[in-house]
Amino acid sequence: MIQGIFYARFLPQEGTKIVAQSPPGCIVATTYAPHLKPPLVDFDIIQEYIIPRKAFFNRFMTVNSPDNKYSILGFPVSIPNERYHRNEFIFNFGLVVESDADQIPYERLVRRLAVTFAEMERQHGYLSADCRKDVVDDGGRRPIESLLEIVKEDLNNYGECMIPVDDANTLNMKLFPYHPPPAPVRGWHVPVPKMKLADIVDPTWDLTLQKIIPYVDGVNDVRRIAWLADVSLPLTQIALQHLLYYDTVLLLDMFFFGSCYAPRPGVHDFIVNRDGIVDECAGYVCISSPVPGGPPPNASSASVSGDGKDAATDTKARQRQEEQQQVSNYQLIKLMTTFCAGRSVMEWIKLHQDAGFDVLRHVDVRRLVQFGVIKGLLYRVHKYVVSKQCLETLATGRRVVRSDDSEEDALLRYADGCHSFDQIITEQNMTDGEIMKKLRSLEPGDRTVFYR
Repeated sequence: MIQGIFYARFLPQEGTKIVAQSPPGCIVATTYAPHLKPPLVDFDIIQEYIIPRKAFFNRFMTVNSPDNKYSILGFPVSIPNERYHRNEFIFNFGLVVESDADQIPYERLVRRLAVTFAEMERQHGYLSADCRKDVVDDGGRRPIESLLEIVKEDLNNYGECMIPVDDANTLNMKLFPYHPPPAPVRGWHVPVPKMKLADIVDPTWDLTLQKIIPYVDGVNDVRRIAWLADVSLPLTQIALQHLLYYDTVLLLDMFFFGSCYAPRPGVHDFIVNRDGIVDECAGYVCISSPVPGGPPPNASSASVSGDGKDAATDTKARQRQEEQQQVSNYQLIKLMTTFCAGRSVMEWIKLHQDAGFDVLRHVDVRRLVQFGVIKGLLYRVHKYVVSKQCLETLATGRRVVRSDDSEEDALLRYADGCHSFDQIITEQNMTDGEIMKKLRSLEPGDRTVFYR
């Protein structure tokens, strides 16, 4: 949020002077309103940066207050012309924001203010004219004070402003949010949509996006999406980066029953059912399975039993079975908290089946894991391999000569502890078992598999 906005000039006799400010007294104290709050910054300390040396003219500048509480964003401008005293007109429009606020969106605003008023000054001397008035003059020009006040209020309240400056000029500005650069999209990532992309896609969208969106379902990995859409992998990655940039998808790891997951500290919120997260999980992961031995859902009541008494008995029995099949919150919490680093998903399923609960019959395991990762309850424990031979090659810089098509050499490229099995599976088109079988063919004791 903009805490203050000001317009400063360099006067030959007085030096740097704040001509207009909003709110009043935000930069320098005003004598006609002593009841106002003290200035946000100490003007005596920062005035040399409001109108800096010539080397900083026509450049965006950021200055922090001595207490590091506020930042002043400015764009000092110098307009050389013989009509001015000392043949130069120097001014600066600046914003005051909190030091921990994101300054990137405000940079465009400061530049726009400086460029717009500089051009108006060059055309008809808007700034150099004496326009310190409380009302619009006969020429239709607004005073600077009222302009700055409207700019500040509109940007803080609406994120944009459209203000007529005079009969021929209008000040149009908009505060655009800043999105950080998206993370790299790898072939082994799984994009999960946050909205129904098929409902918002438009024929004017990029052709690659139109082709890949039907396959972005939270199950297919990036490499498979590229294959199904008949699009090259680099183009698919770029298109998904655009969706990631606008926060319409998120990236997860591929799901395997041989993968390991471990709980995060956020699992405590799941245990206490904070904000109804367990109920939300139940609606997302529970499977409504049919009653064993019962009729299909669309069967007529006549096919159930011959008389009304048997039909009523069967109905009550089905209702009891359906109630028993519903997963309780306690069972969901138990499922979520029994993940650990040394236990694969398959072993986790067998653990609960041995305890008398058929996980696969009542719960979509992939959705349960996906829900835990998205909500910050679980994290994926990745699998890596390290080879002594590979580390020796990296340490000495000497490379052992092998044939280019050697599968052993292909796997050794990933055996430095920096490439997960997901990457090997995707790039080499091999299963986890095939990778382990190839690694066993290396010299005894040469490879070590670890999880982290």
